[in-house]
Amino acid sequence: MNNKLFSSDIGASLVPWINTIYGEDRMLPLALLLVAIILDWITGMASSQKDSRYSQEYGRLGVLRTLFLLVLPMFAKLLDSMLGMPGLFFYAITIGLIYKTWQSLTVNAYRAGWGKWIPSSVIHYIDNELKAKTIAPSKEGGDTELNDETAADIKKSKNG
Repeated sequence: MNNKLFSSDIGASLVPWINTIYGEDRMLPLALLLVAIILDWITGMASSQKDSRYSQEYGRLGVLRTLFLLVLPMFAKLLDSMLGMPGLFFYAITIGLIYKTWQSLTVNAYRAGWGKWIPSSVIHYIDNELKAKTIAPSKEGGDTELNDETAADIKKSKNG
């Protein structure tokens, strides 16, 4: 019983602040963005566990990236307010962030070995992001090359 009361107290105190910062009736896109960010973190941790490529420094930068993703819609809301727009910038920026975060979390899930649950039609939409996250420095140290295993997976998903 106390947990429900505590949760409702938190919600009752946060909602007015969120409405003030981001604007009224914008809880749904913000909740969707927050869920996408959480899933991106989960899949990112799973994929980094598998390939051990990312360092703690990359994780710290991820915290800054998350803060940026949460502050950018606030900036868009301020632009809307300044220009007297009904939310054009807010919704455009927030939906764009949701889409980009969805791409990232899907690629992370694929890299974590969860690709069998991702339809091949979805792999097509994340192809560029997948290539960007799976390019590794070459042995010479100058150019980059696609990991052989990932390149084969991408080719297989396109053909299959």
